Amino acid sequence: MAELSRADIDEILKLVDGSDFDELKLEMGDLKLELRRRGAGAPTVAAPSAPTVSPPAAPPAAAPAAAPAAAVTAAVVASGGGAEIPAPLLGTFWHAPRPGAAPFVKPGDTVEADTIIGIIEVMKLMNSVPAGIAGTVLDVVAPNGELVEHGQTLIRIQPV
Repeated sequence: MAELSRADIDEILKLVDGSDFDELKLEMGDLKLELRRRGAGAPTVAAPSAPTVSPPAAPPAAAPAAAPAAAVTAAVVASGGGAEIPAPLLGTFWHAPRPGAAPFVKPGDTVEADTIIGIIEVMKLMNSVPAGIAGTVLDVVAPNGELVEHGQTLIRIQPV
Protein backbone atom coordinates (compact mmCIF):
# COMPACT_ATOMS: atom_id res chain seq x y z
CA MET A 1 0.00 0.00 0.00
CA ALA A 2 1.22 3.47 -0.87
CA GLU A 3 1.49 6.30 1.64
CA LEU A 4 -0.79 9.31 1.45
CA SER A 5 1.48 12.05 0.17
CA ARG A 6 1.21 15.82 0.51
CA ALA A 7 0.16 15.90 -3.15
CA ASP A 8 -2.70 13.47 -2.36
CA ILE A 9 -3.85 15.69 0.50
CA ASP A 10 -3.62 18.79 -1.72
CA GLU A 11 -5.72 16.99 -4.36
CA ILE A 12 -8.36 16.07 -1.76
CA LEU A 13 -8.49 19.69 -0.57
CA LYS A 14 -8.77 20.92 -4.17
CA LEU A 15 -11.66 18.54 -4.88
CA VAL A 16 -13.50 19.57 -1.72
CA ASP A 17 -12.84 23.26 -2.42
CA GLY A 18 -14.28 22.88 -5.94
CA SER A 19 -17.39 21.10 -4.70
CA ASP A 20 -20.57 22.25 -3.00
CA PHE A 21 -19.97 20.06 0.03
CA ASP A 22 -19.52 21.61 3.47
CA GLU A 23 -18.06 18.50 5.07
CA LEU A 24 -15.95 15.50 4.08
CA LYS A 25 -15.22 12.44 6.19
CA LEU A 26 -12.66 10.05 4.76
CA GLU A 27 -11.53 6.77 6.31
CA MET A 28 -8.91 4.62 4.63
CA GLY A 29 -7.37 1.93 6.82
CA ASP A 30 -5.92 3.64 9.88
CA LEU A 31 -6.28 7.12 8.33
CA LYS A 32 -9.29 9.15 9.43
CA LEU A 33 -9.68 12.58 7.89
CA GLU A 34 -12.52 14.99 8.56
CA LEU A 35 -12.76 18.36 6.80
CA ARG A 36 -15.36 21.09 7.24
CA ARG A 37 -15.67 24.45 5.55
CA ARG A 38 -15.45 27.56 7.72
CA GLY A 39 -18.77 28.17 9.43
CA ALA A 40 -19.77 24.49 9.17
CA GLY A 41 -18.00 23.56 12.43
CA ALA A 42 -14.46 23.09 13.66
CA PRO A 43 -12.24 21.02 11.34
CA THR A 44 -10.54 17.97 12.80
CA VAL A 45 -7.81 15.83 11.35
CA ALA A 46 -6.61 12.61 12.95
CA ALA A 47 -3.96 10.53 11.23
CA PRO A 48 -1.62 7.72 12.25
CA SER A 49 2.12 8.11 11.77
CA ALA A 50 2.00 6.18 8.46
CA PRO A 51 -1.27 6.83 6.60
CA THR A 52 -2.04 4.52 3.71
CA VAL A 53 -4.15 4.60 0.56
CA SER A 54 -5.93 1.58 -0.88
CA PRO A 55 -5.31 0.70 -4.54
CA PRO A 56 -8.03 1.74 -7.02
CA ALA A 57 -11.07 -0.53 -7.02
CA ALA A 58 -13.43 -1.70 -9.74
CA PRO A 59 -16.50 0.39 -10.68
CA PRO A 60 -19.10 0.88 -7.97
CA ALA A 61 -20.71 -2.37 -6.84
CA ALA A 62 -23.76 -0.86 -5.21
CA ALA A 63 -25.98 2.15 -5.63
CA PRO A 64 -24.77 5.20 -3.73
CA ALA A 65 -26.52 5.70 -0.45
CA ALA A 66 -24.61 7.99 1.88
CA ALA A 67 -23.22 10.49 -0.60
CA PRO A 68 -25.17 13.72 -0.88
CA ALA A 69 -26.47 14.68 -4.31
CA ALA A 70 -24.20 17.13 -6.07
CA ALA A 71 -25.72 20.44 -7.05
CA VAL A 72 -26.18 20.92 -10.79
CA THR A 73 -26.82 24.03 -12.83
CA ALA A 74 -27.95 23.51 -16.42
CA ALA A 75 -26.52 25.68 -19.17
CA VAL A 76 -28.79 26.44 -22.12
CA VAL A 77 -27.27 25.48 -25.45
CA ALA A 78 -27.69 28.36 -27.88
CA SER A 79 -27.35 26.43 -31.14
CA GLY A 80 -29.65 23.42 -30.80
CA GLY A 81 -31.83 24.37 -27.88
CA GLY A 82 -31.76 22.07 -24.94
CA ALA A 83 -29.58 22.36 -21.90
CA GLU A 84 -26.21 20.90 -21.01
CA ILE A 85 -25.97 19.33 -17.58
CA PRO A 86 -22.40 19.94 -16.35
CA ALA A 87 -20.32 17.81 -13.99
CA PRO A 88 -20.55 19.42 -10.55
CA LEU A 89 -17.09 18.10 -9.62
CA LEU A 90 -14.09 16.28 -11.00
CA GLY A 91 -14.22 12.47 -10.89
CA THR A 92 -15.16 9.29 -12.74
CA PHE A 93 -18.64 9.42 -14.33
CA TRP A 94 -20.74 6.26 -14.18
CA HIS A 95 -23.92 5.81 -16.24
CA ALA A 96 -25.34 3.04 -13.99
CA PRO A 97 -25.41 2.24 -10.27
CA ARG A 98 -23.23 -0.87 -10.78
CA PRO A 99 -21.57 -2.78 -13.63
CA GLY A 100 -24.11 -4.56 -15.83
CA ALA A 101 -27.07 -2.56 -14.50
CA ALA A 102 -29.31 -0.47 -16.72
CA PRO A 103 -28.16 3.15 -17.11
CA PHE A 104 -29.84 5.82 -14.99
CA VAL A 105 -31.01 7.62 -18.16
CA LYS A 106 -30.80 7.17 -21.93
CA PRO A 107 -31.80 9.35 -24.90
CA GLY A 108 -35.58 9.74 -25.07
CA ASP A 109 -36.14 9.34 -21.32
CA THR A 110 -38.22 11.98 -19.54
CA VAL A 111 -36.56 13.32 -16.38
CA GLU A 112 -37.53 15.58 -13.49
CA ALA A 113 -35.14 18.01 -11.77
CA ASP A 114 -34.41 15.44 -9.04
CA THR A 115 -33.93 12.45 -11.40
CA ILE A 116 -30.46 10.93 -10.95
CA ILE A 117 -28.62 10.96 -14.29
CA GLY A 118 -25.38 9.32 -13.13
CA ILE A 119 -22.75 9.02 -10.43
CA ILE A 120 -19.44 10.81 -10.10
CA GLU A 121 -16.91 8.82 -8.09
CA VAL A 122 -14.28 10.80 -6.20
CA MET A 123 -11.85 9.00 -3.88
CA LYS A 124 -14.29 6.03 -3.64
CA LEU A 125 -17.11 8.39 -2.61
CA MET A 126 -20.13 8.03 -4.89
CA ASN A 127 -21.88 11.34 -5.64
CA SER A 128 -25.34 11.14 -7.23
CA VAL A 129 -25.87 13.73 -9.96
CA PRO A 130 -29.46 14.99 -10.41
CA ALA A 131 -30.67 16.36 -13.74
CA GLY A 132 -31.35 19.79 -12.27
CA ILE A 133 -34.15 20.47 -14.78
CA ALA A 134 -37.19 18.64 -16.12
CA GLY A 135 -37.22 17.55 -19.75
CA THR A 136 -36.30 14.86 -22.25
CA VAL A 137 -32.78 13.42 -22.48
CA LEU A 138 -31.32 14.26 -25.89
CA ASP A 139 -27.86 12.76 -25.52
CA VAL A 140 -25.53 11.22 -22.92
CA VAL A 141 -22.28 13.00 -23.73
CA ALA A 142 -19.76 11.84 -21.10
CA PRO A 143 -18.41 8.31 -21.61
CA ASN A 144 -19.10 5.69 -18.94
CA GLY A 145 -16.20 5.08 -16.56
CA GLU A 146 -14.19 8.04 -17.80
CA LEU A 147 -12.76 11.00 -15.88
CA VAL A 148 -14.84 14.17 -16.19
CA GLU A 149 -13.73 17.67 -15.30
CA HIS A 150 -15.76 20.13 -13.23
CA GLY A 151 -18.15 21.85 -15.66
CA GLN A 152 -17.76 19.23 -18.43
CA THR A 153 -21.08 18.33 -20.10
CA LEU A 154 -22.49 15.02 -18.89
CA ILE A 155 -25.84 14.94 -20.74
CA ARG A 156 -28.05 17.21 -22.83
CA ILE A 157 -31.73 17.69 -21.98
CA GLN A 158 -34.56 19.37 -23.90
CA PRO A 159 -36.40 21.31 -21.14
CA VAL A 160 -40.21 21.10 -20.97
